[in-house]
Amino acid sequence: MEISTFFLIGIPGMEHAHIWVLIPICLMYLLAILGNCTILFFIKTETSLHAPMYYFLSMLAFSDLGLSISSLPTMLRIFLFNATGISPNGCFAQEFFIHGFSAIESSVLLIMSIDHFIAIYSSLRYTSILTSARVFKIGLIFAALCIMFALPFPFILKRLKFCRKSLLSHSYCLHLDVMKLACSDNRVNVIYGLFVALTSLLYLGCISVSYMLILKLILGIASHKGHLKVLNTCISHICAVFIFYVPIVTLAALHRFAKKCFPSH
Repeated sequence: MEISTFFLIGIPGMEHAHIWVLIPICLMYLLAILGNCTILFFIKTETSLHAPMYYFLSMLAFSDLGLSISSLPTMLRIFLFNATGISPNGCFAQEFFIHGFSAIESSVLLIMSIDHFIAIYSSLRYTSILTSARVFKIGLIFAALCIMFALPFPFILKRLKFCRKSLLSHSYCLHLDVMKLACSDNRVNVIYGLFVALTSLLYLGCISVSYMLILKLILGIASHKGHLKVLNTCISHICAVFIFYVPIVTLAALHRFAKKCFPSH
């Protein structure tokens, strides 16, 4: 008999304290949503912020906002009402939005690292290289590519049969987590998931190379004032990285820690 409902999980062994866990989770999500909305509002209304660096920052804020809104509903249901069930179609849809916005965010982080390199390496030609029209085109192209990357996920999951296991290991749906529950051949899912993971690693490698080149340029600047000016150019990107990664890493670490301390039976 095919499974009609998946079951998400909160923090194993701490079901009795879910309402208390909900408070810091809600605060983190509230801060993320309000923070990103504030960034978008100021960049839209302040004409002095209508520059490539801030356009990229607004793209990052938009993708982070989408990621927060995509994962929040199931977490609220679990921690507030202990409602862990989700339909397969609902799960596949959530998984598409989470992976899609995550891919967009990774892409924007890559674009921002290249943007900062250009700003430092060729500061005099920066405005002529990255015009508003080019920024819009770059953002549109990367967003389209990210949607294309995430779009196959729900379809290759929908073709699978789920007949035995129904318990997922997170508070939201992820492709890797769902495909492991399948009782039919999931080789296509494994191959495509590996391809997307390697693409993400390539992005990370490019970001690392960009910042190594930026570091090399910084070391080539003789004056201390010059060092500070260059670092100030990168500060918005560093803040954006922290805003994106800290909540995710915190929740992931909390989930892993609780799972090891309170293994499910």
